[in-house]
Amino acid sequence: MNPIVRLALEEDIGAGDITSQACVPESQQARGWFVAREALILGGLEVLGELYPSVTLEKHDGDRCQEGEIVAEVAGDARLLLGRERVALNFLQRLSGVATLARRFADAVQGTGCTVLDTRKTTPGLRALEKAAAAAGGVTNHRMGLFDAILIKNNHIAAAGGVRNAIERARSAGREIEIEVRTRAELREALAAGANHLLLDNLTPADAAEWVREIAGRARVELSGGITLANVRAYAGTGADFVSAGAITHSARAMDLSFRLELV
Repeated sequence: MNPIVRLALEEDIGAGDITSQACVPESQQARGWFVAREALILGGLEVLGELYPSVTLEKHDGDRCQEGEIVAEVAGDARLLLGRERVALNFLQRLSGVATLARRFADAVQGTGCTVLDTRKTTPGLRALEKAAAAAGGVTNHRMGLFDAILIKNNHIAAAGGVRNAIERARSAGREIEIEVRTRAELREALAAGANHLLLDNLTPADAAEWVREIAGRARVELSGGITLANVRAYAGTGADFVSAGAITHSARAMDLSFRLELV
């Protein structure tokens, strides 16, 4: 079992589901359905396979659901179904929220040629699940963590003694280097040092377009900082290759799903 799912069960059930044990016969069998209660994009269905012995999926991650549609059916011991209901819903609601918001961002930039990226601004412990949900919604995963890509940010630059020093030292890792630049002077220093992937943070769309024109294709460009659904298309229209939005994972609201149980 996924250790995050195990922790969630331990947190909720603890020493035992005393309500189900008191009310439901030990031998009682049941089946249940997870149902969308609003329009949403699904995420997190893989968790159901971790929680229930018998799962029949009616939908898949990334599918669009309308209110009232059945997402999945589960079957087994009634006490087990009841004891795991809230954990299952918590995962589905949270991860479907991420997938739904991701789809809105992806739809907002359609036709611009710009790719939306997620970030590391995830719920502690849930990063793999939230990034899978973001991908199901249609955006592209950025680095999973500090271990799989180099992204030199302002504090790295300060600690390394400048843009050029940071780039030259990072080359020893043998990986592609992305570097954040905050001023035109840093931009020019990064380009002179051979940077081929630039992160421009907290610019207005107009300023970003001006910086992209100066870069003139000499490096790939990612825009970040203050990217919202309301302005993401404006940023995507600047000529940047990528826009990254932490909101996809840190500000997604839980979607409304329910669980209906029936004895068998």
